Amino acid sequence: MSTEEPNPEKDLSAQNLPGQRGDAGEEVRVQRGMFGADNGGDTSGYGGLVRSVRLPGPAARPYGGWFDEVADELEGALEEQDLLPANAIEKTVVDRGELTFHIEREHLPRVARTLRDDPALRFELCTGVSGVHYPGDRGRELHAVYHLRSLTHGRAIRLEVSAPDSDPHVPSLVSVYPTNDWHERETYDFFGLVFDGHPALTRIMMPDDWQGFPQRKDYPLGGIAVEYKGAQIPAPDQRRSYS
Repeated sequence: MSTEEPNPEKDLSAQNLPGQRGDAGEEVRVQRGMFGADNGGDTSGYGGLVRSVRLPGPAARPYGGWFDEVADELEGALEEQDLLPANAIEKTVVDRGELTFHIEREHLPRVARTLRDDPALRFELCTGVSGVHYPGDRGRELHAVYHLRSLTHGRAIRLEVSAPDSDPHVPSLVSVYPTNDWHERETYDFFGLVFDGHPALTRIMMPDDWQGFPQRKDYPLGGIAVEYKGAQIPAPDQRRSYS
């Protein structure tokens, strides 16, 4: 088959790759290699891969399904508290069938409490907070993503807040969702996000004297050689590179 002929299977695969948005959304960086490593630590064999990393842009109404109902109720409940929704909700994203509210960090506790307590919303459960690091997202390099579930209505949404590297502070939600105690400690430990108001924000996985935050994108890929059944396994940055 000539290389000049179209390859429908290749086109289909490209469309189905996770995170592929074409020119849509907001580009935060261009990644080279499978993991974006630039110090020889990428041993995946995909060193020649070049792809744009984009965040989805705000959605336009109607969002579809029950998403509009939740958005309307949340905005109405915030207005009843004399808080303009536009001051609290940075943008609303509908992407891959999921609803995410991007919240200004100073308003995060009030929005979370409203989502928990409003009878039409009742997102009683937060299953945790995930940290994300986008070094190229200038001024908002660190993101915290909260996964909320309504047991009453059988729904799931996300809240997302961002903070700059220079001021990595986000209000704690332990007073709203007590189980976040452990999740916020883990996110602090791995990403360096400081959850203001947390009752005991200490490391939970790494030693207390560990330097840096291991899940940040700019954290070195080097490590410690491990002995396994008599064989010495080198650290990641010393293994053979296929790129």
